[in-house]
Amino acid sequence: MMPAKRRRYDCADGCPMEATLDLIGGRWKAVILWHLLGGELRFNALMRQLNGITQRMLVKQLRELEEAGLVTRTVHAQVPPRVDYALSEEGRSLEPVLRALEAWGRKRKEAQAAG
Repeated sequence: MMPAKRRRYDCADGCPMEATLDLIGGRWKAVILWHLLGGELRFNALMRQLNGITQRMLVKQLRELEEAGLVTRTVHAQVPPRVDYALSEEGRSLEPVLRALEAWGRKRKEAQAAG
């Protein structure tokens, strides 16, 4: 498992939030996890679903999520190589959090469109 970006937190009330955001924070990680909620995806299928991400950034983010134990990577022995990504059990445990973020974003977007 990948160590957190910070080795120590001040363990104030926000400590668990900091630790969580170290793992899933940033522009792409939560979105990648969101797309994997639907099931296993090949690299190129995931790339097509993420508008604006570069191949290099997707590789980097997937590696970090894999090292954190949130995503599994399966390489199939065939030509050309096939690599599938899926949520691990721990990654799947983030589903309520991801769904809550999506619902909040949807409400905010609707409110902005209405007003």
